[in-house]
Amino acid sequence: MAVYALTGFSLVSLLSFGYLSWDWMKPGLVADVATDPMEKSLPPAFTRPPHIIFILTDDQGYHDVGYHGSDIQTPTLDRLAAEGVKLENYYIQPICTPSRSQLITGRYQIHTGLQHSIIRPRQPNCLPLDQVTLPQKLQEAGYSTHMVGKWHLGFYKKECLPTRRGFDTFLGSLTGNVDYYTYDNCDGPGVCGYDLHEGEDVAWDQSGKYSTFLYTQRVSKILASHSPKEPIFIYVAFQAVHTPLQSPKEYIYRYRSMGNVARRKYAAMVTCMDEAVKNITWALKKYGYYDNSVIVFSTDNGGQTFSGGSNWPLRGRKGTYWEGGVRGIGFVHSPLIKRKRRTSWALVHITDWYPTLVTLARGNLSNVPGLDGYNVWPAISEGKESPRTEILHNIDPLYNHAKYGSLEDGFGIWNTAVQASIRVGDWKLLTGDPGYSDWIPPQTLTNFPGSWWNLERLTDGLRKSVWLFNITADPYERYDLSDQRPDVVRTLLMRLVDYNRTAIPVRYPAENPRAHPDFNGGAWGPWASEDDTEEWEDTGEPPKSRNKKKKCKICKLRSFFRKLNTRLMSNRI
Repeated sequence: MAVYALTGFSLVSLLSFGYLSWDWMKPGLVADVATDPMEKSLPPAFTRPPHIIFILTDDQGYHDVGYHGSDIQTPTLDRLAAEGVKLENYYIQPICTPSRSQLITGRYQIHTGLQHSIIRPRQPNCLPLDQVTLPQKLQEAGYSTHMVGKWHLGFYKKECLPTRRGFDTFLGSLTGNVDYYTYDNCDGPGVCGYDLHEGEDVAWDQSGKYSTFLYTQRVSKILASHSPKEPIFIYVAFQAVHTPLQSPKEYIYRYRSMGNVARRKYAAMVTCMDEAVKNITWALKKYGYYDNSVIVFSTDNGGQTFSGGSNWPLRGRKGTYWEGGVRGIGFVHSPLIKRKRRTSWALVHITDWYPTLVTLARGNLSNVPGLDGYNVWPAISEGKESPRTEILHNIDPLYNHAKYGSLEDGFGIWNTAVQASIRVGDWKLLTGDPGYSDWIPPQTLTNFPGSWWNLERLTDGLRKSVWLFNITADPYERYDLSDQRPDVVRTLLMRLVDYNRTAIPVRYPAENPRAHPDFNGGAWGPWASEDDTEEWEDTGEPPKSRNKKKKCKICKLRSFFRKLNTRLMSNRI
């Protein structure tokens, strides 16, 4: 039997973290929208395609929103969710690229070849070019499409860029992790470059502007320059609240009493992002879009607990297939929803947004067969039953195989050493190594996680390779039923076998030295040409016939002065 230990906190105190709120109508600090939005009117009949605003946050933990009992202030998200539909049975992927690829394609990772890890900056890899993307389908339906924020779906050649994958405009970063002010990203010692792009050009002139502010102001500018009579899709993929933990000091000051430094900075970033969402909503009202709009809010994966995030009371963290890694914060806010102000327990997955939004846009899905997502708008808007009954969380054949897994443990039909997870109905199965499995309360104390008593740890089960949970009755994954219900284990293993038969080969090429920013003017960006693309993809090495460019001698000097200028311009903490 598993042994658990939790001291130093009472369960009641951990679950009852409150949050402060301030006046909804108070002008924000983030964007330059007016303080007198349009008067709210009754929602119109659903007679024309709605404006769609999809907001994706990065590494925001399940616990890190006010309406989940957080100690972090998120009054905007709380209000938008309360007035819309909260999705409390909503699933995403455990890391960045997988969630973004499934949102954009409506397909599981096993059907795009991206089932292992993320796309690294130096890999000749990107979202497969044969995939018809969500913004491309919306363009077909007559939408103007715009992306602001983090791409992280590959960029080694120009055909991979957001503006070649369905977006009319793009302002943001191509890699997965940049400085919030300088936009520099290092992919290992000495492999550093600038990563902020306007369309297909490097946006050197925007350095020094805090990314959450910059992206919000761009959304406002897009709305101001577009006609609300024409449908628009804006994908806002905030960098927040991914590391590095950086925030303007006025937000950190609000959490000055919070003892844990990482949690304090993280909380400030979440609140800044919340205020950015407030200003985007104001801009929708000011410029005449709101009454015919659908706002979708989603996180991309679980919170990173050693970087200030919290998924309490769920098990696990970012990068794991426990609920703390894959259960997301999600809600829909829209005047067009028929049954508002409620919580939905309909099963929804991030792949579902593709068919749902294309259907709302009155687009055509007939030429994109084989989607893994479902149209869940009737479940969201009308409270109908979700068409989804199961979710393949993933099958990753390249992840480190579990030491104690075997084909024998999988009834001779599945090697339980392979990392995989699936949910069917109320049941969730995990095989292989699901990742870090502890329950971690919010890190409010000064030395967390150094103090062992802040952590509830599972002290046995280390030799296991199969877990089964009734996730409806046991959402915190405390009671493994794999020994009691071998019949259910076998049934779910067969579903993994069925899915695995449809999987395409993993796309995870070796890193290529040609991608180094020093060979590309000091910035991350496309580096492969059409003539040598295939050889790079196959071998991970540049063609022998290509002369290697000399290292850029001025890149380091340029980077030094850019950083110096940025520090002088910004009030950086």
